[in-house]
Amino acid sequence: MGIENERMDEMKMEMEMENKNKARLRGWFERVDSDKTGSITALQLKRALAVGNLEFPLSVVQQMIRMYDFDRNGTMSFEEFLALNNFLLKLQHTFSDLERGRGFLLPDDVYEASVKIGFMLDSPAFYSVCESFDQSKNGKFRLDDFISLCIFLQSARRNLFNSFDTAKQGRVTLDLNQFVYCTANCRI
Repeated sequence: MGIENERMDEMKMEMEMENKNKARLRGWFERVDSDKTGSITALQLKRALAVGNLEFPLSVVQQMIRMYDFDRNGTMSFEEFLALNNFLLKLQHTFSDLERGRGFLLPDDVYEASVKIGFMLDSPAFYSVCESFDQSKNGKFRLDDFISLCIFLQSARRNLFNSFDTAKQGRVTLDLNQFVYCTANCRI
């Protein structure tokens, strides 16, 4: 009985913390939703992320919204925002685990982080992506560089690759039209 009561108390505390965090996020979301529509635009999200020292090009923020815009209306509701927030928190924790007090990740750290998150790329594909997202071209990935890279990979996998990998085998064959569709929809 004692162990069951302890576990119940732990679960109750976790739920209370989750509710407090959700209330905090709701308040933040409502402040960002300056026009009080119940949803936020890419520009509103970009400005809000910048307040938290996360600077992204508008195209990356638009990709974030597309990834979690479950109702496909071009904006982000609070529930969609919660899903994005969970993904961003996962990325921030992974980054923090590997940055070793430097404030940045090296390409090998980025590879380790991407594997932890669930992206299994071969070396040529991985280093090609790294080169594209190394904004300063110095082999040092700040948190926003790392998040941008992961947004790209998640979007490529979830929104594009998986739609063509209907047999769920991890391989696809594309004709030129499909390839053009993929590249046009995967730009950041």
